[in-house]
Amino acid sequence: MTDATAKKEEHRKFQAIRGTRDLLPPETALWNHVEQTAREVFSTFGYGEIRPPIFEQTDLFARAVGGETDIVSKEMYTFSDSTDSGDPQKDLVKKALDLGLGVELKDFEKAFGELSSLATRHSPLATSISLRPEATASVCRAYIEHNMQQLPQPVKLYYMGPMFRRERPQKGRYRQFYQIGAEILGGSDAPAIDAEVVEMLMTYFDKVGLHGATLYINSIGHNAENCRRGYVATLKAALEKVKDKLGPDSRRRIDTNPLRVLDSKLESEQPVIATLPHIADHLCDECKAHYAAVKRQLELRGVLYQENWRLVRGLDYYMRTTFEITAPGLGSQNAVCGGGRYDGLVELLGGPPTKGIGFAIGEDRLILSLQESGKGQTQQGRDVYIAWMGERAYAAAIRAAKDLRNAGFSVDLPPVEQKFGKALGQADKLGAKYALILGDNEVSEALWTLKTLATGEQQKLPEPELIDFLRQQKNVSS
Repeated sequence: MTDATAKKEEHRKFQAIRGTRDLLPPETALWNHVEQTAREVFSTFGYGEIRPPIFEQTDLFARAVGGETDIVSKEMYTFSDSTDSGDPQKDLVKKALDLGLGVELKDFEKAFGELSSLATRHSPLATSISLRPEATASVCRAYIEHNMQQLPQPVKLYYMGPMFRRERPQKGRYRQFYQIGAEILGGSDAPAIDAEVVEMLMTYFDKVGLHGATLYINSIGHNAENCRRGYVATLKAALEKVKDKLGPDSRRRIDTNPLRVLDSKLESEQPVIATLPHIADHLCDECKAHYAAVKRQLELRGVLYQENWRLVRGLDYYMRTTFEITAPGLGSQNAVCGGGRYDGLVELLGGPPTKGIGFAIGEDRLILSLQESGKGQTQQGRDVYIAWMGERAYAAAIRAAKDLRNAGFSVDLPPVEQKFGKALGQADKLGAKYALILGDNEVSEALWTLKTLATGEQQKLPEPELIDFLRQQKNVSS
């Protein structure tokens, strides 16, 4: 490396990794609003917050999400976590020598160089760990681990935070992305539970200001020959007849997961998919009755919906109710929320048979939709900028800042004395609504000057009346 190259490398600017980004003010004010609204709405429906870790054993996600899915096979961030400070490769070689296999470390490294990481991963001294691509599996693991089945059922939990998938970054899709989700575990599978989950979601979207959202629902029955399993066989047979009209991904899914063909967004495949059999015609009587009851419950709650027969889930433990919510301003990838019933997941993860239903909101897409619709405007600037001059005024300024902040106003107090012209210019740059002007005259007369920066209007107020006046103005503007 030349000196010039080394110097250039030394001064290289660090940037956020592809597929990630920094969330900065004032945009973070919108994120806080979206998350706080979720906390407020979900709590009114009896949910409590859970904060699971952002990484888990890889097998948890492989079992819950599906080992053959793109998420697990291609998109997870997975690494080996050694439980011992020793070298797993050397330990493997030592065991081989102890068994008389005649393997030396240098020969092992030469023969298996590129497989060393694989040896480490499968060593008994190492655990395969993955950053979470979703949170439902973690919530179910926590339900089992902490014996939540002993609590009054059902258990209602919500979460929010970052997830990680190695996807191709595009509008509204990142490798570190954020979800807000909720799960109901335990109790019964009464249709009213499904409907209330959806009702909570639509209440939340209304409160957060997302207008134009559309709810789609479907039932995928349950995994039995007279229900979904029979439908899948019928669907596969129908797909075999038209597979020459499908792309390579859909042809592959005919054998691995026929239901996923219905998810295809390829324009050329849509006429073919439109001719395929509908799952509603293959539901068993019990699942048909459950679906009809869910729709009645939604109608009782005044929740508008559209049915979408192509809304499916590919894993066996998903059953009956599935739903998706789309939002304007997102183009073809317009889903902001997906959810459904998964009565077999807790048992699949080693727990007792447990009913379950939940959803996940794509927070990045929700924020984008709010911004595109003009609902994402966040209040910028300070409420009050204090322009002070003189030592006596500085003591009053400190007291004023403390009182105003205690009353809930955002205040900027410059640390050094400024000329009033410069101070007012700084207040304007910061987007302050008011400038509180404090000099020797204001302190001596006990009358403080408050200037409305938008209009230039000034008035003098006794110190005790300042906060009441600002509160009145805040109430009028809101």
